Amino acid sequence: MTHASLCTGIGGFDLAASWMGWENVFQCEINPFCHRVLKYWFPQCELFSDIKTSDFKKYANTIDIISAGFPCQPFSVAGKRKGTSDDRHIWPEVYRAICDVRPQWFVGENVPEILTIERGVVFKGIKSDLENAGYQVFKPVEIPACAVDKDHLRYRVFFIANATSDVLQTRFKDEKKRRAKTNRTKSRHFWKTWEELLSVAVFTGDNDGISERLDGITFSSWRRKSIEAYGNAVVPQVVYQIFKAIEKGEQFNNQWHD
Repeated sequence: MTHASLCTGIGGFDLAASWMGWENVFQCEINPFCHRVLKYWFPQCELFSDIKTSDFKKYANTIDIISAGFPCQPFSVAGKRKGTSDDRHIWPEVYRAICDVRPQWFVGENVPEILTIERGVVFKGIKSDLENAGYQVFKPVEIPACAVDKDHLRYRVFFIANATSDVLQTRFKDEKKRRAKTNRTKSRHFWKTWEELLSVAVFTGDNDGISERLDGITFSSWRRKSIEAYGNAVVPQVVYQIFKAIEKGEQFNNQWHD
């Protein structure tokens, strides 16, 4: 499968995709420090900078999955929670990229507060945008880092969308009406097990995993930037579980069509 990422950061989604054996095609990230990391680890990818000025149309209908951990500062309790009035709210640009590329799948990541801020209007808007573009949006899944045996909570919400009728009709022209209808029925049955596929043992404790010996240490500029990048990064082991579930869904559909 082919994968591309928006708001790439230091490449958490891309690392998980490489573990899957997928091809990482392009990335988009504005932070200069993250650029250095991405160019080192993913030299084969085309690297875009500013999502607001980048044109992704040349990749139309060539990407299976687009991921985006778009900025959480407008929604996080650690910030001022300005929501859609925050300049860092760039979902409209992410949505534009999705419409231009038309991937089969979209996986978005953000803090859990995105589901409740502005009385849920923000997430409802995201869901409505994707549905208007022809995507089926599944129930958001909230997964902490400790669910994959990491030593901290780090709750994040993931929302997954799959292209429906228009893509299916392109792939199966001979029986497009019957197959599209039956496939939606099959998909509903399959995705009843979505949470089951993603369920893993969760262990929590008082230890946050950070050594007390690090308290009060002054880090160099490089280390500060590294920590900032890690703080904004998605946990690739969590994404890996989601990607495995998506691949199982693709295998299910392929077997049925065969």
